[in-house]
Amino acid sequence: MKLQEHNDQELVSMYLTGNESVLEELLRRHKTKIYTSIYLLVKDQYLAEDIFQDALIKVINTLRSGKYNEEGKFLPWVMRIAHNLVIDFFRKEKRAPSIISADGSDVFDMLQFHEESAEDRMLREQTHLDLRAMIHLLPDDQKEVLIMRHYADLSFKEIADLTDVSINTALGRMRYALSNLRKMMKVKEIS
Repeated sequence: MKLQEHNDQELVSMYLTGNESVLEELLRRHKTKIYTSIYLLVKDQYLAEDIFQDALIKVINTLRSGKYNEEGKFLPWVMRIAHNLVIDFFRKEKRAPSIISADGSDVFDMLQFHEESAEDRMLREQTHLDLRAMIHLLPDDQKEVLIMRHYADLSFKEIADLTDVSINTALGRMRYALSNLRKMMKVKEIS
């Protein structure tokens, strides 16, 4: 029986019993889909390749450690790993928006007419820390949509496709995330 005739679960079982060559077949089957999903999020070829490699390393390490138990759901499991690595990247990057004017300069750079005082800087940094802490408290599905929309700058269609839900569900999760953040901010103002 050729490797191509085996399903993913059979190939994973073969890999776990020491047949390293089956990993190539699993990669051949799924590389395009995994890489494309990463690229759609990060919109940068080299970054997508780096995250893809990190995901592959994590998959191999998890398989070798004996912690894999997804029972026939290899691709969704790998996609989840890749997706989580993308979210981790955006959390670390804290991507700031930029608006480029007709002459090619960033509008936000032009808006800073004065030196930021130490007090202003401390207040801004504390606000960012508070917001990040509040986002961390959101339920995972709301946090995921919020990060993908505001930090990864994805459309709700892209978010729906990547999280395997309808656009309405993605929109609803965003609405709940923003509502919950507003509630947390009001509680913080009162206390």
